[in-house]
Amino acid sequence: MADSTSAFHPRALRTPDSNLVKQPEKTPLKAGVSAKAGKKVRDKKKFRTIWISDVHLGTRGCKADYLLHFLKSTQSETLYLVGDIVDGWQLRKGFVWSQAQSDVVRRVLKIAKKGTKVVYIPGNHDEGLRDYLDVDLAGITVRGEAVHQTADGRKLLIIHGDQFDSVVLYAKWLAFLGDRSYQFLLRTNSFVNAVRSRLGLPYWSLSAYLKFRVKNAVEFISRYEEAVCQAAAMRGADGVVCGHIHHAEIKQMGAVMYYNDGDWVESCTALVEHFDGRLEILDWSQEFQPRVTAIPTDELDDDEDVVPVEALPQLAEHV
Repeated sequence: MADSTSAFHPRALRTPDSNLVKQPEKTPLKAGVSAKAGKKVRDKKKFRTIWISDVHLGTRGCKADYLLHFLKSTQSETLYLVGDIVDGWQLRKGFVWSQAQSDVVRRVLKIAKKGTKVVYIPGNHDEGLRDYLDVDLAGITVRGEAVHQTADGRKLLIIHGDQFDSVVLYAKWLAFLGDRSYQFLLRTNSFVNAVRSRLGLPYWSLSAYLKFRVKNAVEFISRYEEAVCQAAAMRGADGVVCGHIHHAEIKQMGAVMYYNDGDWVESCTALVEHFDGRLEILDWSQEFQPRVTAIPTDELDDDEDVVPVEALPQLAEHV
């Protein structure tokens, strides 16, 4: 049982055979090919629970194409959005919004509409949504935090984690300076990976590489992990799931299991729970290549509701 709310049964997926079309000689398409333009199809990976955070929609560094492919390629009973999904800081200053980012919003709304329980736990970059706790927004429930029970009976505290970041908590202007420097790193990272892509090389995060070679950054992450786990232990939780620091990790810290689902700016990672209660991190940068992709048969419908780009300035006032 995922938590105190009732469980649901996800819609059965269509089998590939139901989408096959006949060729002029009445010969069916080969297995793994959809009726839409002969595109390759991929079976969806099914999980009990999925956690994603730190997408930073509205920024140049957001890897929306990777996330969109992930959301199309997976299915779960519960989806947790663990903060910083929309970057309200950037939206106020001048945002960058792509079609892929709009498609991510559409996909999440579609997932909620189809019956997946979607819980949004705001972070510091979308903190304006904390004014709407326990409100249902288009099938998405906003919570300050949540407690999740795994299939094997463990209790996990779910928080974004910014409340343990002393820079964000006590000196917001320092956090904004850090954010500006970080955006510069991400732009550099985008340039580096554009060159790597032309050379046929896989995605690589320059900002993550530099971050974990700076002594102070490593020390901060260590202190952050200890603070988060201490809070979980005081709440009687067996583990904690968080985001915020853009570093995916699973490790035991004392009596508490620490899980960080990473981000979709640097590492393109998600935390997933299998149906037996096992948790693991998926690195989607190794699963998806922007040039050649396999797509599931469950495509976005042309008549789906979509958040128009024109509405983003109003959205910025709330996040």
